[in-house]
Amino acid sequence: MPGGLSNPHVKFENYKDRYRNIKLERKDGILLVTLHSNGGPFKFSAEFHTDSCDAFANIAADFENRCVIVTGTGASFCDGLDFNADITDPNVLARIQWEGRKMLLNLMDIEVPVIGAVNGPALIHAEMGVMHDIVICTEDTEFQDVPHFPSGTVPGDGVHVIWQHILGPTRGRYFLLTGQKIPAKEAKEVGIVNEVVPRARLMERAWELARMITERPNLVARYSRLVLTRNYRKLLEAETGYGLSLELFAATARIREMTS
Repeated sequence: MPGGLSNPHVKFENYKDRYRNIKLERKDGILLVTLHSNGGPFKFSAEFHTDSCDAFANIAADFENRCVIVTGTGASFCDGLDFNADITDPNVLARIQWEGRKMLLNLMDIEVPVIGAVNGPALIHAEMGVMHDIVICTEDTEFQDVPHFPSGTVPGDGVHVIWQHILGPTRGRYFLLTGQKIPAKEAKEVGIVNEVVPRARLMERAWELARMITERPNLVARYSRLVLTRNYRKLLEAETGYGLSLELFAATARIREMTS
């Protein structure tokens, strides 16, 4: 393998078809990660919450991956939610808390540059498309955080870290507390995305950027990712578990109030 790295325990063929809502394709060391729901537009689900932890861990551990592109399916990145869980069950609660931490931390553990190609409205867990090294989107993309504070839930499962990191504390808090919707043009102006491109050019541009990255020496690209995301990773490690605990505590308290 280029750069002398190898991991005999993680092979692409052993995990590429394992996940229900994550399609994995690789060419010339570039891994395309396409989020979907039964082959159609991606809706954030309990299945994805579980599968993503394992998928991102395997992607991170597979040293044949030299660059990663994350995108959605169809005309939206993620504008739907299908997440039902009995959070009155302590064991279910513990699993959600564990998965919620591992999902984002395992994504950040990928040690090669990651490109987000946001293919349309990102209203539900939009952080999955924007917490990357390079982010591009279509002209009709909009960003919003619908499932948390606007829906009566604490924005604690990492979004409190990510949006304040991207937008800055004042803009980030406003975005999360008001349910602000940010269109593509403004998203570029405030630093959510780097480029806004026509839909027909989105994946072509993502692959151009990925090829540019893989033209560099493998260890240069890998260690550039590490040095550029070190502080981001430390923030997520320090704050995601705390935020999730408060989010789940408030959610269970709300259920008790509704059922009493």
